[in-house]
Amino acid sequence: MPAALRGGSQSKAKPRPKAASSPRKSRGGAKAQPGYAPAKLGAARGVGLSPAYALGAAGAVLVLTLAVALATGDRAERLGAGTESAIGRQFAAMGFKLRAVHVQGASPAATRDILAAAGVYRDQPLLGLDLEGLRQRVEAVGWVKDARVVRLLPDTLVIAVTERRQLAVWQHEGRSFVIDERGEVIPEAQAMDFADLPLVVGEGANRNAAAILPRVAARPRLLARVEALVRVDDRRWDLRLKDGSLVQLPAVDEEAALIQLEQLDQRSRILELGFERIDLRDPTMVAVRPRDHGQPGQMVADGA
Repeated sequence: MPAALRGGSQSKAKPRPKAASSPRKSRGGAKAQPGYAPAKLGAARGVGLSPAYALGAAGAVLVLTLAVALATGDRAERLGAGTESAIGRQFAAMGFKLRAVHVQGASPAATRDILAAAGVYRDQPLLGLDLEGLRQRVEAVGWVKDARVVRLLPDTLVIAVTERRQLAVWQHEGRSFVIDERGEVIPEAQAMDFADLPLVVGEGANRNAAAILPRVAARPRLLARVEALVRVDDRRWDLRLKDGSLVQLPAVDEEAALIQLEQLDQRSRILELGFERIDLRDPTMVAVRPRDHGQPGQMVADGA
């Protein structure tokens, strides 16, 4: 009988489990930490970093990741000011400090005032910036309609603004102001720098300019001749032309009066005739006053 069958089948010997290796000590005496590979400590030593510093750097990376996640949603401002400032200084030492500011959406004149209001400076800790406070300071600048502030790590700040559109120069009580679409004064804007904007004059001209200006601008022949739009008793407009003529518009339905003027100009070139006054206040007729007469001119029926 074969030896292998004597006394029944023989069970195979099971391999003995290897004993768990004990953690190896580094040359500097620091034990490998759970979750951090010894090879990385070796790499750190290879570039001249102590294991303690390497571990600290790894922790800093984790903190940085958290800081970026918070900053993305502007939730970092909820942290205590002291803690945030301390973190900002620590990361500034690692290179996270302000080196460049980009202002987007603003004219050169507005950009200067925005940077002055922002109050940031070179090498300022980037992660210590109060973005919400900075945004509020920028939006307090007269040029700015709204603003958004973004950190771009490691060293850049972006200030993106929507600038208030300069609509016209408003002349009132001997002073001139630049106004926006809502008729509000832009205090930083100097009227002398906006000679290409239309001029509106008188009480209430600022509030009503946004309604009348597009209607005049839609008629290039008229627009080229207009020197100023004068608000009369804060209820209607006179168009003062560059040749000294005055076009009087009604208090209501200005568009119909301008259409009437445009049709007369196409047929008879009325804007080139040098009348002292063209009165459009009566929708049924147009009254004109020749420049060399002291009395009102003849009444001209619409279409005549």
